[in-house]
Amino acid sequence: MREVIADELTKIDDERLGFLTITTVDVDSEMNRGIVFYDSIHGVEGDELILEALNDHRKRLQSVIADQVRARRTPILQFRPDDAIRAAQRIEEVLRQDEIRRKELFGDKKSES
Repeated sequence: MREVIADELTKIDDERLGFLTITTVDVDSEMNRGIVFYDSIHGVEGDELILEALNDHRKRLQSVIADQVRARRTPILQFRPDDAIRAAQRIEEVLRQDEIRRKELFGDKKSES
């Protein structure tokens, strides 16, 4: 389902959806609801426009899923930013900043000796 949605998004001419990645889709066992998680280079600042665009195209995406995914039902899609990816990016940035500080501290101590 992730691939179907991602593929269809490339066909939609909507600049609000540029640089968007569908990371995962969680569907309940009855196929009633599907949560589509995404990430974007725009980060939190772009979420409002991205969510607006995704909701504008929700029916089209559900229609494509109904046509391409062999299932008894087509889930109603909901869209959410992928907080796990964003948390990992924040951790990576903190570690990168820590490494820079360590180099600065050890560099200063080495020059004093």
